[in-house]
Amino acid sequence: MDLTDRQRKILFAALVVLLAAAGLILTIGNGSGRHKSSARGSTSAPSPSVPSFTAPGLTGPPPSGGTYDIYSLLPFTQKDFSAAADVARRFTIAYGTYRYDEQPSAYLGRMQGLVAADVTAQLQRDSSAPGLLDQRKQDREVSTSDAHLDSLRDMEKDQFIFLVTGTQHINKGGASSDTSQQYAVTVTRSGGGWVVYAFAQANVGDK
Repeated sequence: MDLTDRQRKILFAALVVLLAAAGLILTIGNGSGRHKSSARGSTSAPSPSVPSFTAPGLTGPPPSGGTYDIYSLLPFTQKDFSAAADVARRFTIAYGTYRYDEQPSAYLGRMQGLVAADVTAQLQRDSSAPGLLDQRKQDREVSTSDAHLDSLRDMEKDQFIFLVTGTQHINKGGASSDTSQQYAVTVTRSGGGWVVYAFAQANVGDK
C-alpha cells in the first residue's frame, strides 16, 4: 500500500528519533570518560554524588558498531532507490541528446526501456513536430547532455519524484553553448524494474 502524506511524515519523524537515539548511544561513553578525566585533574571539593541511572535499552554496544540500517525502516530497499535514481538520470541525459540529421525513431530508441508508454507517446509527438525538425536542420543543431541528481522531492513505496538537472552542450553551425534545466522526474516501479512515468520542468506550478 502506498504511504499517505501522514504516514510519510511519521516515517521521517521516526528516522529523526532513531538518529537522535544513535547519537545519544555513541556519546554516553565519551561523555563519562571526559567527566572522569576532569575529576582526576581537579583539586576542588567533590560535587554531591548523583545516583547513576541507565535508560532502558541503552545498555551494551550499539548494533553493527554504531550504525543502523535506515532502509530497514523504509518501504523500499537501497537497491530499489539506486535503480530508480539511475533511471531518472539516464532519462534526462537521453532527453537532451539529439542530432539534426537523425530520425525521431533514433531519438526515441535511446529511451527504450526507460519510459512508460504515455511518456513515449508524449516524446514522439514533441520530437516529430515539423517546425522543430526544420529549425534543427537549418541550424545543423547537435546536442549532447549530461545530468546529475539534485534531491528527492517525494517518495512512496513504488514511486519516487527526483529533481534532476540536465545540462545540454549545443552546437549550432559551429557555435557552441551550454544550457541547464532542472526537471521533476517521476519514476515508478514497472515489473522488475523502474520507468519514467512523468516529467516536467521542476518550477512548473511553483508560485
